[in-house]
Amino acid sequence: MAKPQGAGYHSPMARLLIIYHSKTGGARQMAEAAALAARAEQDVETILKRADAAGPVDLLWADGYIFAAPENLAAIAGVMKDFYDRCYYPVLGRIEGRPYAQMICAGSDGANALRQTARIATGWRLKPVQEPFIICTHAQTPDEILAEKTIPENDLERCRELGRAMAAGLAMGVF
Repeated sequence: MAKPQGAGYHSPMARLLIIYHSKTGGARQMAEAAALAARAEQDVETILKRADAAGPVDLLWADGYIFAAPENLAAIAGVMKDFYDRCYYPVLGRIEGRPYAQMICAGSDGANALRQTARIATGWRLKPVQEPFIICTHAQTPDEILAEKTIPENDLERCRELGRAMAAGLAMGVF
């Protein structure tokens, strides 16, 4: 199946799409770290896109995905859920078997957002190729929850490792 071409999407090499949403900066920092590391792989074109700006054509374009989302009120953040809602049926049956990984930014738990994303990916018949992980900010009060986040360097390194591994796997064709 030929993949659609769009603005900025003209490379014949493997393509990694990193979709994220972030209100307080945590998931954005995680996604940016993964993208920076993935871009070091010369044989992979990496696109980092906010969930509110992404759509079905982006999913069809990519050979693999990283989803980075915050957990809000024990669920996937609404903007990320909206992305999945807008894209689910237009790409259903068209992206099966493609590799994906996910990372969640949470204040205390994150497990439900991780499960929800995995369930959506299962419906799309995507292939999990990296262990998902949750970075916990331990934000518990309203002020802490709403404050701009700073993800610690050791956690950002985990995100970079994920980006490097996804890009390397795509470049080698092992997924």
